[in-house]
Amino acid sequence: MVHNIMKEVETQALALSTNRTGSEMLQELLGFSPLKPLCRVWAALRSNLRTVACHRCGVHVLQSALLQLPRLLGSAAEEEEEEDGKDGPTETLEELVLGLAAEVCDDFLVYCGDTHGSFVVRTLLQVLGGTILESERARPRGSQSSEAQKAPAQECKPADFEVPETFLNRLQDLSSSFLKDIAVFITDKISSFCLQVALQVLHRKLPQFCAHLCNAVIGYLSTRNSSVDGSPLLLFLRDQTSSRLLEQVLLVLEPPRLQSLFEEHLQGQLQTLAAHPIANFPLQRLLDAVTTPELLSPVFEELSPVLEAVLAQGHPGVVIALVGACRRVGAYQAKVLQLLLEAFHCAEPSSRQVACVPLFATLMAYEVYYGLMEEEGAVPAEHQVAMAAARVLGDVTVLGSLLLQHLLHFSTPGLVLRSLGALTGPQLLALAQSPAGSHVLDAILTSPSVTRKQRRHVLQNLKGQYVALACSRHGSRVLDAIWSGAALRARKEIAAELGEQNQELIRDPFGHHVARNVALTTFLKRREAWEQQQGAVAKRRRALNSILED
Repeated sequence: MVHNIMKEVETQALALSTNRTGSEMLQELLGFSPLKPLCRVWAALRSNLRTVACHRCGVHVLQSALLQLPRLLGSAAEEEEEEDGKDGPTETLEELVLGLAAEVCDDFLVYCGDTHGSFVVRTLLQVLGGTILESERARPRGSQSSEAQKAPAQECKPADFEVPETFLNRLQDLSSSFLKDIAVFITDKISSFCLQVALQVLHRKLPQFCAHLCNAVIGYLSTRNSSVDGSPLLLFLRDQTSSRLLEQVLLVLEPPRLQSLFEEHLQGQLQTLAAHPIANFPLQRLLDAVTTPELLSPVFEELSPVLEAVLAQGHPGVVIALVGACRRVGAYQAKVLQLLLEAFHCAEPSSRQVACVPLFATLMAYEVYYGLMEEEGAVPAEHQVAMAAARVLGDVTVLGSLLLQHLLHFSTPGLVLRSLGALTGPQLLALAQSPAGSHVLDAILTSPSVTRKQRRHVLQNLKGQYVALACSRHGSRVLDAIWSGAALRARKEIAAELGEQNQELIRDPFGHHVARNVALTTFLKRREAWEQQQGAVAKRRRALNSILED
């Protein structure tokens, strides 16, 4: 059917592509189109390439056609001449892509600087490199209607795929075009996105050329107007457009080059960058890129005295990125945890430390979270366990959840686990039901630093909450994860508690899934068969784990 429809639309390809409804229909068809019909439609659009590429609807048709390459390149050799030949010869898919790349290369600045044409350039760079970036796959295509945002699954399948050598050669040619007008791509908001995508693709496929492009960007910015307070690069870190490009440069630089960039341009300026509303974001990317103790040491030394101030300025991402660097490198973990306790005002008296999880999760200081009125200079009050137990868990933030996930992957997460163990059942349930907080439970279940005994101690507070957990969108996912790692005795306890409200579970869309996963009907009606089944599952899991450990 698709084959026949594509044959019909071939003569009207331009008109359909530049019409909102027609372009949406064509995008859907391209997602299922065989090789030959797609090539003919593509060829029909070639004579009006700029019109289509720079049109608000046509651009998405070209993107959809390009994004079929992972699916069709492998079948190109197999689908030689299945048709009867009366349609006349057409260019191969490889020739069409290379032809498109050649035309884009001839008017590179025009396409990169156009709001719609830049999307074609970004997609073309990825296709030539044989890698579809996650950030670009997630971007809605087509018009803003809900139907248009349901992109065909075929467009999002592989992240990496094999491409001919000619594609990589053309990728290098296109990337060389950035060097000719480097100033435009650094300062122009739309064109800059194309260079950012190029850096990501080159980093994966042509790392040497990626390094060359990064050096060109840094070299250009370093020679601009000198700043009174240090490197000229600092001025561009505070600019909305160039800072986004520099974020990407920091993420793709090799460790030795990143070290030298820090020493030549950024050392001694991190506190200023952390306080800036724009420059704090490239600083976060610098921290995300830290992989060596040699770089982490001076960075930590600069930022550690101002963690509380950075949080107060509303830039918690800097603090979370620093904690993530400590986790990744395996250094300064105890120090950064102590600094966090001090920043959230729960280091002294020591009884307050048990409250650190709610504070970290909500990114609130102790006094703010518990609504205390403490005068400046007064001795901090002892932690009131009864008051803490009576309080409903505050709203868990995404960054607060990330902070806890990092801390749970530290080599010694004991303090955080003690705080989690001090949460009441309803508080731990609220954490598990939260979209962000549920990932904290994931970290407890997956962190190699958390022992089985520690895990049991925390999760035992969920007893009595399993039904509420099962009937929650995010809680049911957590319960599934707990179930998959639970021993037979724990599974019996969970199934027994869920079985008490079997009908409620079956009526709930999430609870129904959990009941099926637990095999609750079998548990209630044929207990012995259920135990044999679960025992066999546990035996297979143990055998698999022993193989993986070996």
